[in-house]
Amino acid sequence: MSEKLEAWLRYFADLQLEPFYLERGMSAAWGSRRREQAQPQPAPCQPGRPAAASPVSAESSAGQAARAPIAVAGSLFDRLHVAEGDTLETIRSDLGECTRCKLHRARTHIVFGEGNPRAELVFVGEGPGEEEDRQGLPFVGRAGQLLNQIIQAMGLKRQAVYICNVVKCRPPGNRTPERDEIETCLPFLERQLAVIRPRVIVCLGSVAAQALLRLHRPMNELRGQWFDYNGMRLLVTYHPAYLLRNPAAKRYVWGDLQKVMTELGLSGVSSASRSSRGSRPNG
Repeated sequence: MSEKLEAWLRYFADLQLEPFYLERGMSAAWGSRRREQAQPQPAPCQPGRPAAASPVSAESSAGQAARAPIAVAGSLFDRLHVAEGDTLETIRSDLGECTRCKLHRARTHIVFGEGNPRAELVFVGEGPGEEEDRQGLPFVGRAGQLLNQIIQAMGLKRQAVYICNVVKCRPPGNRTPERDEIETCLPFLERQLAVIRPRVIVCLGSVAAQALLRLHRPMNELRGQWFDYNGMRLLVTYHPAYLLRNPAAKRYVWGDLQKVMTELGLSGVSSASRSSRGSRPNG
């Protein structure tokens, strides 16, 4: 156990993500070993682990300043320190031509993310597909075209939001990213979100939701629910690729995103546009 933790500590140090807070419950042996190796210094504060994330309904949150507990249950660290002056450019430079996990072996391009670095709304997907891998851009295939329609229906342009994925390289055959691949790439996504610090994060699908929230709940328990993620509002809905296979689910996604629109004060597309395209995104 201590060897694995030591490897993680070295990895995060390489990313210049120290100092950080160690999670409660770490063995005394590990703490003793670190003290023997390190120069004497004041011990870091060890806040208690936040309570497990719980959804906050729109009704119960309206008019209340309090938010749900930060949804980081099960993480290695309670909260990563955000380096002063960190930027998306710095994060991309730190990522480099990444070979940290096996996904790099078959990729064409790293798909880092795209959009407004000061966006109030960030969409987080699972991982790049074939077309994304070819172009090096997120959500540019069929699912991306549907996401563009959804964004337009919300009254926004794609350039106004930020779009990224949990993993930056395409999993072979578009399979679900494996746990070690997610754990390797997740620190970069967390840094992206910390730098952008949007008002709302929309997780597209269970992989993104479970990775950020550290919750292993089924999609039917996550979808449409508000969570608090490090002071940012996070909502879970279906991935556009799922909608391509299950068009009837579009009405659920539109209902979820209307909550986002209310949170951001968006009115959506104009009535003229709705009359010509319908009240929900097509595709």
